[in-house]
Formats: sequence, structure tokens, C-alpha cells
Amino acid sequence: MRLSLLDRSRTRAGHPEAAALQHTVERAVAAERRGYHRFWVAEHHGVPGIASGAPAVLLAAVGARTATIRLGSGGVMLPNHQPLVVAGQFLVLAGLHPGRVDLGVGRSLGFTPPVRRALRRTDGEPDAFAHDVVELRAYLEREAEVTARPVAEGPVPLFVLATGRGAEVAAGLGLPLVLGGPVLDRPELADVLTGYRRGFRPHRGSRPHVTVSLDVLVADTDDEARELALPEVWAMVRSRRTGVFGALEPVAEIRGGRWDDLDARRVEQGLAAVTAGRPATVRRRLEQLAERTGADELLASGATYDRAALASSDAALAALLA
Repeated sequence: MRLSLLDRSRTRAGHPEAAALQHTVERAVAAERRGYHRFWVAEHHGVPGIASGAPAVLLAAVGARTATIRLGSGGVMLPNHQPLVVAGQFLVLAGLHPGRVDLGVGRSLGFTPPVRRALRRTDGEPDAFAHDVVELRAYLEREAEVTARPVAEGPVPLFVLATGRGAEVAAGLGLPLVLGGPVLDRPELADVLTGYRRGFRPHRGSRPHVTVSLDVLVADTDDEARELALPEVWAMVRSRRTGVFGALEPVAEIRGGRWDDLDARRVEQGLAAVTAGRPATVRRRLEQLAERTGADELLASGATYDRAALASSDAALAALLA
């Protein structure tokens, strides 16, 4: 599998929220040095723990500090934007960083009702995702009645995030699929992948391409790696009580707090879902995942409070799959 990174620009307790953006750029610079294939960023709106709401803007900053690693979005939430505007943003990126830009698109309408209202989205509106992807591709390939500018020298590859009917849309349009989240551990995973590959209709010679996205953290021991995973898991556990997905906190502060039995169970469930461990443990889990999915690419998305430990994890993962 090719190895890539997804960084969600997680904020950290005790640091300004905007510092997360600089942390993302610095992580991308290191990822390029370590031989990662792609570096992707995300789009989230109104989430206290995530600083990235504008992937194209952040990717411009990443591109200015790197030279070879591919840049992409995991992803742009297409229902929030006009396809022509998205095409224009990523064609500008492709003009600035030719031959390096990918465009991953998803269909999330926003995490909460206030965010959806602010984005002018409603829960009951028709799902136009497939139509929007077709329109977006037409702009990127100069086949629409309006020519998006600037005209790119090469293609801007499109990827579809497998939320909702994403796998079906990707197959029908002959596009690569990005698959992550709970479905990776569910029985229907095999059916999703089989349906994608059997239903794939090539577009301009394209072939099925599956990227699996999951949290991966590597440390010297399994216990140390689980501790690295704790801040992200704890943020999710707390959000289920407070409704707020907050900044990453130091492990010592989390461990020093008071948990009830429900918190403890949820933490254990969350840690079990993360691919975290010493190199041999992580290798074994990734080999099992590769066997189950036949994936072409791993998009690692681990995060933790300790940036030095995260850098060491990124380096260990790159060495593991080199």
C-alpha cells in the first residue's frame, strides 16, 4: 500500500486555535521528508477542536512549504459549495503546484443543526451529491459550458469519500474511493468493496482504487501507543456528554481527572478502534486490513496532544511501510 497522511488541524489545550494550522504545515514538511505519498487536510465548520474550515487555503500554505508531496482534501464537503467555485479553488492550487493536487469530496452537511443552518443546509433537502460530482468533474476536465480558470496543465484527480452512497457514486463515475470509520470493522465492509469493484465503470481508462483511512499511532510499546491515542478518544468521549468536540488535552491531565464507569467503558471502546501499538503490532493489524480490503493506499489520520510523540509516530509508520 502507498502511505499518506490526513491531518485535521486538531487544536490543543493551552495553544491558540490558529497554532493548529502552523502545526499542520510543519507536519506536512516532515511527511514529505519521510516519503509519504500524499498529505491531505479536512473541512470542518464550527468545531472547537478543529481549526481547518477551508482546505484550499490551508493547502496553499502547505504547498508553499513543500515541493514533491501530493496535496489533497479529505475532503471538501461538496453540498456546502457550488461545484464551479470548488473547481476554481483547486485549479488555482494546481496552477501554483502543478502535478501535485488531488480533490477529495464528501457529502457531510455539518455536525450540528446550528452549523447546518449557517451553511444554508437542511436535513430534508434532496441529495444532489452525485449530480454535483459530475458537474465538478466537467469543470475540471473542461467539458462544461463554462470554462473554469485557470486551465490546468494536467488533471486534478477526484476522489470520493464513502459516506452515504459514496461507494456507489464512485463506482458509477469511475472514481477512486476513500473508505474509513466504523465501516472498516463491520460485516458489510466486504459487500461495500465488492459492490464498488463490480460496479466500477471506467472513465478515461480509470481503474478501481481504494484508500482506507484510519487512526494509526506507533510507539515503542503497545501501552505507550494507547496513551498517545487517549487525547483524541477522550475528546470524543467527552463530546458525547457535553455536545462539544474539544481540543486535545495532555494525557496526564486526562488520567488525573475523575471518570465514571460509563466514561471508562467508552474510553476502552475508543482505544480498541485505534490501530495503536509497537511496530510489530501495527504491522500485523495493517496486514490484516490489507487482506480484508485489498486497499491500494493507507491514509493515516492519527492525532495526539504531544507533537513530538506524533512526529515520532509518523516517522515510525513511514519506516514500517517503507
